[in-house]
Amino acid sequence: MSKLRTAALRTSLGAALVAAIVGGTAAADATFLRPVLDRHAQGQIDQVGGARREAGDQTRTIDRAIQYGKAKNVILFIGDGMGDSEITVARNYLRGAGGAFPGIDALPMTGQMTHYSVNKATGKADYVPDSAATGTAWATGVKTYDNAVGVDRFGVAHQNLLELAKKKGKATGNITTSEIQDATPAVQEAHISLRSCYGPKATTANCPEAALQNGGKGSISEQLLTTRPDVTMGGGSATFTASTPADLAQAGPYVGQTLQAQAVARGYNWITDKSALAGVTAANQNKPLLALFAPGNLPVKLTGPAATSGGANLPAAACTDNPAFAAVPTLKEMTNKSIDLLTKNANGKKKGFFLQVESASIDKQDHAADACGQIGETQQLDEAVKSALDFARKQGNTLVIVTADHAHTSQLVDGNTPGLTVKLATNEGSEMIVAYGTAAAGGSQQHTGSQLRVAGYGPGAANLVGLIDQTDINFIIRRAFG
Repeated sequence: MSKLRTAALRTSLGAALVAAIVGGTAAADATFLRPVLDRHAQGQIDQVGGARREAGDQTRTIDRAIQYGKAKNVILFIGDGMGDSEITVARNYLRGAGGAFPGIDALPMTGQMTHYSVNKATGKADYVPDSAATGTAWATGVKTYDNAVGVDRFGVAHQNLLELAKKKGKATGNITTSEIQDATPAVQEAHISLRSCYGPKATTANCPEAALQNGGKGSISEQLLTTRPDVTMGGGSATFTASTPADLAQAGPYVGQTLQAQAVARGYNWITDKSALAGVTAANQNKPLLALFAPGNLPVKLTGPAATSGGANLPAAACTDNPAFAAVPTLKEMTNKSIDLLTKNANGKKKGFFLQVESASIDKQDHAADACGQIGETQQLDEAVKSALDFARKQGNTLVIVTADHAHTSQLVDGNTPGLTVKLATNEGSEMIVAYGTAAAGGSQQHTGSQLRVAGYGPGAANLVGLIDQTDINFIIRRAFG
């Protein structure tokens, strides 16, 4: 581009935007940091204008946040079950009615996203999907049936984003607070007909087409080892250490071995203790990191009373720290470590990286009608997003996307309902009642089909604005990859 043309653009659009258009990068120069939003209320919420979140005309702020070109790095955040209601419940409790999350609420490009699965037999819409079908939608760009991972309704496997990133020479990571074989992380690791086929035993029984002894790709855990992200972190070590004959590899070069033994034999850096994470200084294809910090899902951050019938009549309770949480790294710590390892990776230095980050137990605690549990896991996601935004603003060409896989059942209400309720005392001294009405006490609350928030920062984030579908995430990231 000519110097004259560049100068004209600089005058009309601003230096930061021009840097992106002409191929420059805003790296560490603080004067080129693209804006994020501060959406706290402007004053006392009971005064005229006090509840306003907009501090004047934001047109220039949004204009400055628009970034063109492809992204060297992409970080995709998934709040499992994090519908608008779940975000509002957590924000009210932690930040107050006029408060704002410094991560989730700071992303300048925001849209709404439809999500649904399809009937396996007919291909018609299934309006309330599960995490496997929704994850497959953004990972591969194709709608599928509930419980399917990385395959369409005909059983055909489609390339996922992590596989694509590897093909393009990027470093890759996949981290979660759930078992690493759970549906959302699995969609970047595996292609299989049933999400519950974690290991050889379940795969032999329920996904025979994928079993190694039948010529298939293996269980989700076995496919993870073959997909070989540079960084993998979460829970789910029990499947790797299971040692009954049915849990061992049933065919192939590692026949008769546990998955843990197989991982070590294949060069993985296997760790299960939080304290060992600090000592990990490199992760690459020669020695990928496989860090599994719990046999199952990781413990949640906060605990409190579950919703009960008539719970709104009880005194307002406060959420408390879960002692078990201290034994595992936070999602923020795992995110920071992943970014550090992926940027030091030779592929990451040259071509950048792709990282998927999931806060999984917003959903799991919502299923259990546990408001405090889901609040803490939404907080975990926000803290991780804030760290990623700090990195992206300094680095200059990183796309950060924050969304959910599906909506869930919690609602803010004004009193008891025919379902379950719990009353919480928020940090600003108000009482908040959260209701769950899609299952009886002791049952599992259902997902809901409401559209979802999607928000982004960095190159290509403007494509998220307006109404998109979940499959669009795949194509937006592909476009950002170039």
